[in-house]
Amino acid sequence: MLRFAARVAVPCAMLLQGACAPPPVFTPPPRMAGLEGEVREIIRRHAGDTAEVSVAFLDLRTGDSLLVEAHRPLHAASTMKVPVMLELFRRADAGELSLGDSVMVRNQFRSIADGSTYALDPADDSDSTLYARIGRRLPVRALIELMITRSSNLATNLLIDLADPRRIARTMESIGAGEMRVLRGVEDGPAFRAGMNNTTSAHALMRVMAAVADGRAASPAASREMAEILGRQEFTEMIPAGVPPGTRTANKTGSITRIAHDAAIVYPPGRAPYVLVVMTHGFATPASAAPVGREISAAVWRHVTGAR
Repeated sequence: MLRFAARVAVPCAMLLQGACAPPPVFTPPPRMAGLEGEVREIIRRHAGDTAEVSVAFLDLRTGDSLLVEAHRPLHAASTMKVPVMLELFRRADAGELSLGDSVMVRNQFRSIADGSTYALDPADDSDSTLYARIGRRLPVRALIELMITRSSNLATNLLIDLADPRRIARTMESIGAGEMRVLRGVEDGPAFRAGMNNTTSAHALMRVMAAVADGRAASPAASREMAEILGRQEFTEMIPAGVPPGTRTANKTGSITRIAHDAAIVYPPGRAPYVLVVMTHGFATPASAAPVGREISAAVWRHVTGAR
């Protein structure tokens, strides 16, 4: 779905009486229509009837955008870690905490559903190094680094209460990302069974990444630091893999059973960046979902840069 201009609502009675003409039908510029066709063909080839793919693209230089099923709600998986980081930097900007403050590393948490306690399994965490530090204190900044670059679930659960999901919700609304809902930490089984999950749309995730890219996520300095942390991401199989080697990217992936997402800021040389989000549901593994994200990324890169 492409969106370039809003239609003006006109009462039907006025149209019947000839009081005004029907609203104009806006046709997308040929370049954007061509990109949409290419993206939809990539999705058709890879997803078929067995998987779903949502795409949101925003060019921060031109304002061009492409939305394909971009308001469909999906489990956010680890992409929810970006709003947690964003809120912590905003609180640091406000002087409410310091990113140098230390947090005790523990592996016991309370479910938001029933208050029961649960622990994380290191075998299910993409970062196992933090478990060796249980009982020690680490700075908030170090935990943020692990949460984003290595997608540490343990770091996320240590930080989410500090960020406060209620404050995250208000911040998401303020940046136009109200479709992103961050309720809880990771592996909260009772909450999962009760349907209390972190969800987002591709459009909302695009708005989050755009706020980081253009310095609105927090202060300009904090936004730059967040982009630098995202730029140290260790999981780069989807969107970063679709652009030429050496291109600067800043991304966050997320995957659980039959879910694989990527959200990235891409920095072509000599121009403003663009934001691309690819969210998938239904592929058997993240590895089987990676090609659709990689090919969509390559198509967007060609559109933006004119590369062949």
